[in-house]
Amino acid sequence: MQVEIRIERFADQGRCVGHVDGRVVFVRFALPGELLRVTIDEPHERDDRFWTAEVDEVLEASPDRVAYAWPLAGPLSQGGGLGGADLCHVSLDGQLRWKADIIQEQMRRLGHQDIEVPITRPEGDAALGGLHWRTRIEMIADEEGRPSMRRRGTHQRVQLRDMPLATKSLLTVAEQQGFWDTAYTPGTHIRLSVPEPRGAKGPGDNFGLLSNDGLQAGTQKLQEKVEINGRSFNYRVDASGFWQVHRDAPQALAGEVVNLLRARLGDARRACIWDLYSGSGLFTLPLATMISERCTMLSVEGSKTAVRNARHNLRSMDVNHVDARCGDVAATIAHLPSNLDSPDAIVLDPPRAGARGKVCRQIAQSKASTVVYVACDPTSLARDVGVLCDLGYSLDSVQAFDIYPMTHHVETVALLSR
Repeated sequence: MQVEIRIERFADQGRCVGHVDGRVVFVRFALPGELLRVTIDEPHERDDRFWTAEVDEVLEASPDRVAYAWPLAGPLSQGGGLGGADLCHVSLDGQLRWKADIIQEQMRRLGHQDIEVPITRPEGDAALGGLHWRTRIEMIADEEGRPSMRRRGTHQRVQLRDMPLATKSLLTVAEQQGFWDTAYTPGTHIRLSVPEPRGAKGPGDNFGLLSNDGLQAGTQKLQEKVEINGRSFNYRVDASGFWQVHRDAPQALAGEVVNLLRARLGDARRACIWDLYSGSGLFTLPLATMISERCTMLSVEGSKTAVRNARHNLRSMDVNHVDARCGDVAATIAHLPSNLDSPDAIVLDPPRAGARGKVCRQIAQSKASTVVYVACDPTSLARDVGVLCDLGYSLDSVQAFDIYPMTHHVETVALLSR
């Protein structure tokens, strides 16, 4: 069913909201203020409270509308339908406004906090047009065994010979390894991870090409370099594991976390810090070495591989005052020795679902004076901030980072005080 609709405001998941005959419609590839001709997704005769739809034709355009930066990720009606770039129709400045608006709305609605949220983009993203930022890509082999992505709402696999969101270093490795021409078993999961070569001439053999989690070329143990306030940190990370995907996200986020805690704890000769959901130690290493003269630290992560890498990274810097534990966060912090059970500050970077109520209550029970919450989902952040504020904390600031350009995703760092 095709209808005309006036778009009213931003919504979640990269969509905007309008109304048709009193019914809410969430529209993909829309912008507030626009008049659009859209196709309602099937089945449209259901009695749900809302419909979903996609743009067919723009009748009155927003000033923030631009040509689709990656047409294959645009509307189905225009030959698109691939995922990964649901804001590819929005100007870069418009994307910042969109994300700031969503964060502020979620903080008001779920966190009951009315706060301005500044948002920045990594240096170089504007010059690259919001493209070439991903250091990891994942695809599925199509019926012919070639790297592909699925077209939304269908079982159709679209074979690719390029990935505009990937860094130029990754694309160089892909070309060298014949990534686009290799024939895999149909249905094979393919992953290519290429750390950004900071100061090096190129990635060399510091990359990992995997299929169904088996190494095909390169190395399983990648080397990532992060510079924070003029100091370099080297990390060993797993080619199939988690690491911030934007080429500059590790530096931006770790720098923000360190600066926030140095401002709060920098004059303290002693400090106890928890780093929860700590991964391979992105925050652990600088927190252990840049905050106070005598620092006691606990890091907790659920992935055994990530914890092995974190311990290796700590040993390589001769850091021996971090108790790096593998396990469930809630279960681990429920039973700690006396030298770790009273943190001065807590840093947490939970998965997209957030920390949730139990961990938030444990944070409050610890009586930590400062909490730095790193979040990739504004909804989860707002919900958990609301819980923490009910438990005696106040929200001091939220800084957003546009480390997922062309998508509705956004990273935030919130600072709370007891």
